[in-house]
Amino acid sequence: MGRQLLAISLAIIGFLGTIVICALPMWKVSAFVGANIVTAQVFWEGLWMNCVMQSTGQMQCKAFDSVLALSQDLQATRALISVSIAVSVVSIGLTVIGARCTNFYREDHHAKAKIGILAGVGYIIAGLLCLIAVSWSAYTIIVGFYNTLATTVSRGELGASIYVGWVAGFLLVLGGSIFISSYSNSC
Repeated sequence: MGRQLLAISLAIIGFLGTIVICALPMWKVSAFVGANIVTAQVFWEGLWMNCVMQSTGQMQCKAFDSVLALSQDLQATRALISVSIAVSVVSIGLTVIGARCTNFYREDHHAKAKIGILAGVGYIIAGLLCLIAVSWSAYTIIVGFYNTLATTVSRGELGASIYVGWVAGFLLVLGGSIFISSYSNSC
């Protein structure tokens, strides 16, 4: 039961990290390239909005107006992160039923183990979806940074959400794997 609690904890932390990266506009941060180091604005881009922070500390954000006006990679990233969160929610529900520390299906150990394994597989799928989305966005940002045709204004660096997303995806995969391994002799 200790391994299951560890797995659940890791998966919940990964799930919360996925929610954080979905909400925060820190996927792409403006890069300071060239001779002008002193700038008055920092631009942040996220899945749902763009933000600009002035040197005075004031920050303004604007949500994207149209889904169709977004680039295809941003639309795909939005979808992958949203599906990852949805799969995590379903997996948490299955965990409540399938964990050994709960009273659901107390007499039917075989059914409880199958539900638990299904929850672990759900966490792994959610983690892989998160990792794919974050890695795809990181690739797009890096390619845009090294694009010789891009202006210095449009260049960006990896934001904090990319790094948090990699950790969240890894924790979901690790938590799901440990959760499945806790049922290794039950089926």
